[in-house]
Amino acid sequence: MPAAKDAVKAIARELGFDATGVASAADPWPAAARLREFVALERHGDMAWMETTLDRRAHPTAMWPDARTAVMVGLNYGPDRDPMAALARRGEGIISVYARGGDYHDLIKKRLKQLAGRVAEITRGDVKVFVDTAPLMEKPLAERAGVGWQGKHTNLVSREFGSWLFLGAVLTSAELPPDPPESDHCGACRRCLDVCPTDAFPNPYELDSRRCLSYLTIEHAGPIPREFRAAMGNRVYGCDDCLAVCPWNKFAAAAREHALQPRPELTAPALADLVDLDDAGFRQVFAGSAVKRVGRDRFVRNVLIAIGNSGDASLLAAAEDRLDDAAPVVRGAAVWAFARLASVDRFRACYDARRAEEIDPDVADEWDAGLAAGRREGAA
Repeated sequence: MPAAKDAVKAIARELGFDATGVASAADPWPAAARLREFVALERHGDMAWMETTLDRRAHPTAMWPDARTAVMVGLNYGPDRDPMAALARRGEGIISVYARGGDYHDLIKKRLKQLAGRVAEITRGDVKVFVDTAPLMEKPLAERAGVGWQGKHTNLVSREFGSWLFLGAVLTSAELPPDPPESDHCGACRRCLDVCPTDAFPNPYELDSRRCLSYLTIEHAGPIPREFRAAMGNRVYGCDDCLAVCPWNKFAAAAREHALQPRPELTAPALADLVDLDDAGFRQVFAGSAVKRVGRDRFVRNVLIAIGNSGDASLLAAAEDRLDDAAPVVRGAAVWAFARLASVDRFRACYDARRAEEIDPDVADEWDAGLAAGRREGAA
């Protein structure tokens, strides 16, 4: 059905997708073994759903036995400037490029449903659509479909769009001739590995999520482990470093999709504004954004870590205001930020005043760690 495949690709272009490829959804593949090893090594961290859906995630037909073909699409979300330049502006929070505009899930799923309807008409096969949230390994399928290849940072890389593609899939029970898979073009380059601020790549093509700032700021619900807090810098949602340094980005263009254009309030937000958000304010600012999925408490936790890294004494009062926040995870981050910005004497005075009443048991270890750090600083 070569003509059918050509028609499907033409429809995908008409719907605004920037890249389209076709792969077999039924052939065996090595991705399942890599996923099982990833989970066995506990590199998925708190993402328990990766373990509970492991068998279904291992192969498209494990989730849908009738799947025979995958139509893979990509939508470019490339930035119009270097995302890493904002690392130097410590008073601003950095939100990952993909989350600065509208929520891509909503945009892509709507168009995928339109594409799937046309695929069903053309092939007379059954169809299902997937965008990121279902247990489908989209990146290996996209590589098989020739859309790109999984680079050493484990993300998809395209010769045309660099590291900036949202992926979606239409599975169908119909047989369409597959495109040739994309080959690996990383060569000897290891920029993505070397730039990682937390050494989250044990080896090329391997990721330990537990050390990844995207995982820690988005998926991880508890306190940020102390060993990674300084490395967070002013990143408050996600991290783009390994994507941004990829040499293949020199061929990428800025996103042309209007719904993905960055909103000004999400491009360079002031930490002083973000830290004061209550739940209602958080939902208002991030309405229609992927950021909303983390919730206010986890997000303000991230903002307080960024405040602690800012070196800006004018933000000390903001950190102090959050010491009695209703959420323990926010209070703990506030103690850390307060300890980083306050003088040793001021931190000790605050510690003593709270101890006279009773140190908050939920964050007592943060107060003790801050006090110990102050003692070391005083000794130095």
